[in-house]
Amino acid sequence: MSAARENPSTADTRDPRRTLEADLCIHIFTASAALVGVCLTVIGLLQVVTAATKAATIGDDLLAADATLFMLSCLLAYWALRSRNSRRMHRIERVADAIFLAGLLLMTAVCGVITWAIL
Repeated sequence: MSAARENPSTADTRDPRRTLEADLCIHIFTASAALVGVCLTVIGLLQVVTAATKAATIGDDLLAADATLFMLSCLLAYWALRSRNSRRMHRIERVADAIFLAGLLLMTAVCGVITWAIL
C-alpha cells in the first residue's frame, strides 16, 4: 500500500455521532411533515362525515392540535438540521423528538375518539 493513499477511516472527518443525529432529525422532519398532511386530510374527511351523519365529535379539534404539534416538531427538526453548534442541535433534536412522540400519542387517542364517536 502506498503512503500517498489515505486510510478511508481517516479520510472522512465528519463526526459519526453528528451524522446519526442529523439522520434522526431528517426522519423527524419528514415524518412530522407527512403527518401534518394526514391530520389535515382526516379533518376534511371528518367534516364531510359529520355533515352527512350529524354526529358531533371533538376529533377534528384534537386533530388540529395534533397537526400543530407535528408542525412544531417539523420546524424544530429543521432548525436542528440548520444548527452549526452540535450541542444546540442535540438539545433541539430532543425537544423535537419529545413533541413528535406527544403528537403520535395524541393521534392514537384521536383514533379512539373518532372510532367510538362515529359508531
